Amino acid sequence: MAPAAARTISEFFEDTNTTTEDYDLILTGDLGYTGTELLHELLQIEYNKNIEKVHNDCGLMIFDLKKQDVNSGGSGCGCSASVLCSHISKKMKAGELHKVLFVATGALMSPTSTKQGQAIPGIAHAVLLEK
Repeated sequence: MAPAAARTISEFFEDTNTTTEDYDLILTGDLGYTGTELLHELLQIEYNKNIEKVHNDCGLMIFDLKKQDVNSGGSGCGCSASVLCSHISKKMKAGELHKVLFVATGALMSPTSTKQGQAIPGIAHAVLLEK
């Protein structure tokens, strides 16, 4: 999912003629710790972009990796929905955040392709939230 998120973010910047400085927050859906590290590396190496100052991930925000045994953090659409619809929307309503780029991530799971040894495609789509 990290490669899909990296490409989506990079192409969004190009399509909108924006950079990381234009956003209060760039939020990915559920990459967790490992996926977040990979996202940062891919953006830097393949697209020459650094989002680390304004990026966070719902899978990392919903758990405390030091206090809870959750390995890489959370995953699944529940993390995105929980964080975006509570924490982030409250910050936007309070005026703490004005422009948030939310990049939801996912995997197109198929029992057939998995049994056939095929790769699992990762997907990402960007949603711009502005107050």
